[in-house]
Amino acid sequence: MSQQVVIIGCGIVGATIAYELSQIPGLKITVLDRQPPAQASTGAALGVLMGVISQKIKGRAWAMRQSSLQRYATLLPELEAIGLEVPHNRQGILRLCFEGEDRAGWQALQEIRQAQGWRLEIWESDRLQFSCPQVMNSRVTGAIYSPQDTQIDPTALTLALVKASQQNGVTFHFNEEAKDFEFALNGFEQKTCQAVQTQTDRFSTDWVVIAAGLGSTALTQISPQPLEIRPVLGQALRVKLAQPLGDRVFQPVITGEDIHIVPLGNGEYWVGATVEFPTDAGEVVAENDRLQEVWQGAIALCPALAEAKILQTWSGLRPRPHNRPAPIVEPLMGYANILLATGHYRNGVLLAPATAQQIREMILSEK
Repeated sequence: MSQQVVIIGCGIVGATIAYELSQIPGLKITVLDRQPPAQASTGAALGVLMGVISQKIKGRAWAMRQSSLQRYATLLPELEAIGLEVPHNRQGILRLCFEGEDRAGWQALQEIRQAQGWRLEIWESDRLQFSCPQVMNSRVTGAIYSPQDTQIDPTALTLALVKASQQNGVTFHFNEEAKDFEFALNGFEQKTCQAVQTQTDRFSTDWVVIAAGLGSTALTQISPQPLEIRPVLGQALRVKLAQPLGDRVFQPVITGEDIHIVPLGNGEYWVGATVEFPTDAGEVVAENDRLQEVWQGAIALCPALAEAKILQTWSGLRPRPHNRPAPIVEPLMGYANILLATGHYRNGVLLAPATAQQIREMILSEK
């Protein structure tokens, strides 16, 4: 017997869930979004997947990172096999180390990752200078190189997942906002969602997955414990140089002091991103001074960037859960068939595959 699933939200998380579920026989999947895909936090993400190089070593935080990295290793070839190539950089992430920084923690992490089957390299200043001569800062004393971490174009990946899901029979309704739910009580004093209503239509369902980022706050007001997800703003720049930084061939993501320099090819780079929290009044306003701080910080790390032409600046909001860890992947309290996959903060692209796998397991366990 087939089951119907309605996914609300089509950023990277919602699109990945749709694709994973589309491979389960007997599921009829509908995705709703109040705007076109990848328009909210996904469209304002750099796509830097800091998994192996993260300081998360155990528990849920590491398990999700590892699961996602493993899935990305198969997901990108899957998409390429059906003609959907997604721009990505497999040359790793280089995290700069600064004077006064204790390397003991990195050495311990290197040993842990080796035991887990992952690689980390600790570079001294001479190796860094040889491999990345564009880094010229007297405070930089070396680097940690993670060759198995990567960077992916989040918007291109989301659009590819939408196409792949459509080929597998998923139906998408964009510019269609979920407005209300229809419920019935079951024998366990939990409500069961029978349909999702939009401004123009009604979608019967056996499962609802809320993957709406900041929009999840309003959608969960039906629960005794609604979510409170707050916006955190990020700004970045897209710049272009006449020649690529350093070695034309070796172009890893370079990160230091929470500044990312992300190669895009053809001498272009993303530089970002700021982390700007709401005011006491709940407002989040992009501050140009903060963006300039990031830009000048990037130039201080790689002085050749001073010659770059700024092509574009952008900002976007990330969904950060209030007073609880990110992300939120669990049933909605009080409801038997509403699942949450939201509040990923700065790790939506990194954790999307692991999130989709968890949602898949929840649905399969009840089939």
